Amino acid sequence: MGKRRHHRGHVISSVTNGGKTTLAKNLQKHLPNCSIICQDDFFKPESEIETDKNGFLQYDVLEALNMEKMMSAISSWKENARCSVVSTDWESAEEIAILIIEGFLLFNYKPLDTMWNRSYFLTVPYEECKRRRSTRVYEPPDSPGYFDGHVWPMYLKHRQEMQDITWEVVYLDGTKSKEDLFLQVYEDLIQQLAKQKCLQLTA
Repeated sequence: MGKRRHHRGHVISSVTNGGKTTLAKNLQKHLPNCSIICQDDFFKPESEIETDKNGFLQYDVLEALNMEKMMSAISSWKENARCSVVSTDWESAEEIAILIIEGFLLFNYKPLDTMWNRSYFLTVPYEECKRRRSTRVYEPPDSPGYFDGHVWPMYLKHRQEMQDITWEVVYLDGTKSKEDLFLQVYEDLIQQLAKQKCLQLTA
């Protein structure tokens, strides 16, 4: 009997500077057959970003992202995973390819609704988020008042929209150490994968 290949899609989202990228990369190091797609790689060029009445560039909205291109990348990963996944257990009839999608604005894009096997959202309080944001260098750089005038209000808006989500989201404390966050999510994913494998083997 040929080996069956299965795809598992997991999402990690958070407010800006919530720790999602670090967490995703740490997971990738420890999970076999794991790939990452980063939403930040799909920003449109600055010339296509709208500005509001205060002159703030509207980067923290879906319209600033080429989500169709991101969906194409996800589809390409699925196709490639069918023929390129490497098994770490030659005795197993199962091979599971894992995709982690990380980004700040994932739960608000309807075409992605049915893709998640597990969803995580890192929360960070206002003051800590603003402090972390101030230590980062962006291109274009944040203008004075940008965090309070655009970034944080958009985050609150998106969090409000998340109340309509019908699937389970695991909320994580983004102020914890990166080691603690990694262990929490890694152990949870291993449990979820084990359950899925049992279901597949007995189906």
